[in-house]
Amino acid sequence: MLYGVQAPRRRDARRNREAIVLAASDLMTSGRDAVGMPEIARRAGVGQATLYRHFPDRFALTAAVIAHQVERLEAYIAATDQQPAAFRPMLDAVLHTQVTMRPLVHLARRLDPAVQGRYLRRIVALLAEPLRRAQEHGFVRRDLEPADLILIFTMVEGVLEGPLDGRAAADRTIDLALNGVFRTTAA
Repeated sequence: MLYGVQAPRRRDARRNREAIVLAASDLMTSGRDAVGMPEIARRAGVGQATLYRHFPDRFALTAAVIAHQVERLEAYIAATDQQPAAFRPMLDAVLHTQVTMRPLVHLARRLDPAVQGRYLRRIVALLAEPLRRAQEHGFVRRDLEPADLILIFTMVEGVLEGPLDGRAAADRTIDLALNGVFRTTAA
């Protein structure tokens, strides 16, 4: 009987954790500047005690949401493995996620710098192989290096935090950056 009781709790706990991460991801793309933990718990359909049992503070939840976004990127990369032209929409999606997930970005900036660096290096490492394939097929400039992606992320972030109309200026910046990186036709 003890084993019959324990397994559902673990399954429920996994389901609750996943619901919390998904709710936080959804709310963090709402375009608002901040998202409260109580709102995340409500959206996930759990109590605040359950939320805090899984994520003792907003930084633990931030790390889980970033990990979730990285897993989504991994899945997208795997699904487009043999499509070198898919690198442009992939990079465009990553950059627009940076634009729409402002609450996540603001919280991520408050994480330990080593943790921030680890996630950034992981994203760049994930994009390195699709970048290489796109370059081999002539879709991307040959001189673009994976580390240059950090420059593009930083440029978009600078525009978002600057004095211009954030979203419109960021969209324009992304278009300009991608047009500078990608060729209109494969070489």
